[in-house]
Amino acid sequence: MEQLIKQTLNKLAQPDISFADVRITRTDNEWLYFMNGFMRSYGSSMDSTAIGIRVLINGCWGFAGSRDLSAAAIDRLVRTAVRNARQGGSFIRNRVEFPALPATRAEYHHQPEIDPFKMPKEEKTACLRGLAEAIKPQGKIVHSMVMGQFMRQEKYYANSEGTYSHTSYYNTLPVMEVVASDGGQIQSRTWPGHMSAGRGGFELFKQQKFAENTDRIMKEAIDLLNAPTIEDDRADIIIGNGHLALQLHESVGHATEADRIFGMEISYAGKTFIKPEMLGSFQYGSPLVNIYSDSTDPKGLGYHPVDDEGVPGQKVDIIKDGILVNQQTSRQIAKLLGLRPSSNMKASFADDFPLVRMTNFCLAPGSGSLEELIASTEHGYLLDFTKTWSIDDNRNNFQFTTEIGYRIDGGKITGIVKEPTYFGITKDFWNSCDAVCGPEEWSYHSTFHCGKGEPGQVMQLSHGVAPARFKNINVSVRI
Repeated sequence: MEQLIKQTLNKLAQPDISFADVRITRTDNEWLYFMNGFMRSYGSSMDSTAIGIRVLINGCWGFAGSRDLSAAAIDRLVRTAVRNARQGGSFIRNRVEFPALPATRAEYHHQPEIDPFKMPKEEKTACLRGLAEAIKPQGKIVHSMVMGQFMRQEKYYANSEGTYSHTSYYNTLPVMEVVASDGGQIQSRTWPGHMSAGRGGFELFKQQKFAENTDRIMKEAIDLLNAPTIEDDRADIIIGNGHLALQLHESVGHATEADRIFGMEISYAGKTFIKPEMLGSFQYGSPLVNIYSDSTDPKGLGYHPVDDEGVPGQKVDIIKDGILVNQQTSRQIAKLLGLRPSSNMKASFADDFPLVRMTNFCLAPGSGSLEELIASTEHGYLLDFTKTWSIDDNRNNFQFTTEIGYRIDGGKITGIVKEPTYFGITKDFWNSCDAVCGPEEWSYHSTFHCGKGEPGQVMQLSHGVAPARFKNINVSVRI
């Protein structure tokens, strides 16, 4: 593949092409799905190979991609990408410009503890069947699910500046869920929440303690049926890692994707309330809020040595001491904003055009344990594990409901509440943060399913979070 990608790049050494890059991906997927104690589906998609060719001519991008890597197909792709750029250049108003970068060469090859693609199907099936049996419907438990999804991807990247990268990695999505019902009441519990993916293989089922938590989620789902709802209009809330990752994703991650500032995603994924003039001055959160984009940590799904347009992986402060200081950018958008490119251009597969995407998008830890944070809360709630959510196209007004909440009185948990829902405005919410737990509570929570673009792309990425407290939040719920 190295020879093929370099041969393809050589075909793009044409006088009017100011920049060119070529990507090749080889992707394997496998999934097992159990419902109500029985296997409902098993499938795989192996050796799905794709190539993408991108050229910049007279300030206009031209792109072509295919799942056909034959010599004839690649020649057609080269011609198509060049033709698209030349024709588009006749109509484009805002021409793409960005400075060159030094050449980079990178290798990264991840190996999981337990390779799911080498593990016998019978062994994988037996493990998941054991979990499915443990949570199968009984009594008030009326539905259950256990799923494992495994992905292996190898990527080659080369550009006209001399950058070359060859990487491979394994990601796994493990999750289980139970649903309890009693008359008209329905409650559910998942483990370890919907952002349960991680960098690794089948070992994640053990690391995330699936077997140890089957009884817990069944009991909690049943207990929630008769649990009270929150009656307070406002209260202090502590948000656990299993949910805070999604709050960070929706109200900060997507809001700081800089393509939204210029309306590049307005018809597909929405826009943002952020304006260019806010950089360096906008009080996004309290001084305790420090948020960064980090593509240098291989423990997260967002790691890469270089992104999909040749920018070396890096750690970039987005919010520092509560102030918005940077954005997630492409090379083009960084130039427009007067910033350095942040290494945030990613594509799901080689035949997709790269977009500004989150990598490892993280809330920096503060200090102290969750136990200490609860003990310092006179009255409030601990909320965790996402159930439903919504946020407007500007990433400003939101409503989130978690699977479970725990009432706190006098610094102690005194019971559970169901359907805990909180509302807010992004700026007000993050400015209400008065505590973030320390490194001992910090962990990655990751997803396989962040959608963006048209045609739609699904990205795998991670969020590092520690439990945090937010003061005087609207948590009133009526059912």
